[in-house]
Amino acid sequence: MSRYVQDLSKAMSQDGASQFQEVIRQELELSVKKELEKILTTAPSHEFEHTKKDLDGFRKLFHRFLQEKGPSVDWGKIQRPPEDSIQPYEKIKARGLPDNISSVLNKLVVVKLNGGLGTSMGCKGPKSLIGVRNENTFLDLTVQQIEHLNKTYNTDVPLVLMNSFNTDEDTKKILQKYNHCRVKIYTFNQSRYPRINKESLLPVAKDVSYSGENTEAWYPPGHGDIYASFYNSGLLDTLIGEGKEYIFVSNIDNLGATVDLYILNHLMNPPNGKPCEFVMEVTNKTRADVKGGTLTQYEGKLRLVEIAQVPKAHVDEFKSVSKFKIFNTNNLWISLEAVKRLQEQNAIDMEIIVNPKTLDGGLNVIQLETAVGAAIKSFENSLGINVPRSRFLPVKTTSDLLLVMSNLYSLNAGSLTMSEKREFPTVPLVKLGSSFTKVQDYLRRFESIPDMLELDHLTVSGDVTFGKNVSLKGTVIIIANHGDRIDIPPGAVLENKIVSGNLRILDH
Repeated sequence: MSRYVQDLSKAMSQDGASQFQEVIRQELELSVKKELEKILTTAPSHEFEHTKKDLDGFRKLFHRFLQEKGPSVDWGKIQRPPEDSIQPYEKIKARGLPDNISSVLNKLVVVKLNGGLGTSMGCKGPKSLIGVRNENTFLDLTVQQIEHLNKTYNTDVPLVLMNSFNTDEDTKKILQKYNHCRVKIYTFNQSRYPRINKESLLPVAKDVSYSGENTEAWYPPGHGDIYASFYNSGLLDTLIGEGKEYIFVSNIDNLGATVDLYILNHLMNPPNGKPCEFVMEVTNKTRADVKGGTLTQYEGKLRLVEIAQVPKAHVDEFKSVSKFKIFNTNNLWISLEAVKRLQEQNAIDMEIIVNPKTLDGGLNVIQLETAVGAAIKSFENSLGINVPRSRFLPVKTTSDLLLVMSNLYSLNAGSLTMSEKREFPTVPLVKLGSSFTKVQDYLRRFESIPDMLELDHLTVSGDVTFGKNVSLKGTVIIIANHGDRIDIPPGAVLENKIVSGNLRILDH
């Protein structure tokens, strides 16, 4: 089959060979169709319809993948968005809140993207079940936030979790513990798509199972899958039937993504009377965010441009903090009716992200994905809102975990806020070395979390442990060379210090 791929690439390098290309493409699509049909025959009867929907969705995505070649944006058409298309949060907040905020809240649904595993932090199972603060997990904090809203305003804001086949079972087991909370919790599953061989472009899977040797043959196709999966699950119609109008979508590991009443009010009571179908929260880039997707004006519409779509010659320009000042936080507010309409018209257009992977056995595969924010251009009257950095507090690494566990933040009803005792509002830069990557190693290396209220920058590398009640201030760099170990003694105060070499503290 790889002959086809070679022929295809050869044909693409020759002008005037488009007919030949088309033949090869059709042959490839036919081969994939046959493979998918074979896989479908292995589905048990109770899973047949569901599997068929998944494989049909994959076929559509694969068809588009074969049609599109090269970067998906024409750099010359990218413009800065018009002033009024990205509003400052202060302006939205200045409108205040109406007296009937409860009735506005009752039209909201909170959706958390819960498809990811904790593998990058050395944890088994769903990432949302990792403890982040006082034994509370990401999921605990989310439920606490929404329960607090419902109790405070006497409302019924439900929580919807978009799980993947990787996280569904473990998440459902844990949901029982929230039965007595004042939050209705619903779940639906992302699609399950087959990974394809990088050479032959054919599915790796031979049947529908995803255990044993088939474990790595399947993948959840990115959070752009939310529109189709939400619609297909029937939950979208149920919620519309209950009078819900907007969803607030965010990553479950973004601890800054709490329900914002001012943004919700802006959506429900638009100042110009024109309903806005899609709001993307963006925030100002720092040097650490240069790879984040940015909002641009493209062919008269707001469009999210990701680094993968940028032609190589323009990547540095894309990363520039001066030209593209903001990036997407993936906190999104979307009209339910609009999702239903666009889904039924098959009109949600999202660029394909081609994600190369190497399986454990060494096989190179690709998985085709889409991103939820990329659909912004399909909605009417979309808007960007430039929010404070505090609404973007993702926990991707143990370095992030150290920040949110520390006294830099205080926890109130599931929400983290920067401590008033910190004199400047910026978050310190923390880089923990590879000895801290896994959560259990990280926890073992801190007897207690240091006082970081006056910290600007912390770099730790090598075999380092921290005793109780350590205080870190200014810039602190601790480097234990290979074979050395550094134990920071209990009660130590390190201010603008570089610690290197060997420092062992042994019990006497």
